[in-house]
Amino acid sequence: MTVKRMDNILIVVDDLEAVKAFFLELGLKLEGQTTVDGPAVGSLIGLGDVRATLAMLRTPDGQGIELDKFHTPDAVRFGPVDAPVNTLGLRRIMFAVDGIDAVVARMQAHGAELIGQMQYGEAYRLAYIRGPEGIIVGLAEQLG
Repeated sequence: MTVKRMDNILIVVDDLEAVKAFFLELGLKLEGQTTVDGPAVGSLIGLGDVRATLAMLRTPDGQGIELDKFHTPDAVRFGPVDAPVNTLGLRRIMFAVDGIDAVVARMQAHGAELIGQMQYGEAYRLAYIRGPEGIIVGLAEQLG
């Protein structure tokens, strides 16, 4: 048996509405939002007394980002919000975009911080931005 596709990446957040708005501004679509709780949920994720609000977002090609706001138990912050990209663990999500300068400007107007930009040979222009709750998003525009 092999993997068919990646369905989604989970990001646990404190301010669900701010993070959701950030990804919607970037161009993802809200697939749905719900609140889950109860023993079955707790058993699945290895926690007791779980109550969480989930928002599922999808890229135009169907890749998913699940945003979870835990009401119980409280979410645990592990490290600083503005951890650098070389911190161990999942550090960024990369999206292919057209018009990288316009995307960066739009996201900065929405509160994102530009971390840096570069051109990778003649193939790509890249930019890293930091969104709400320190989430790092990479943007890649293919050249030519």
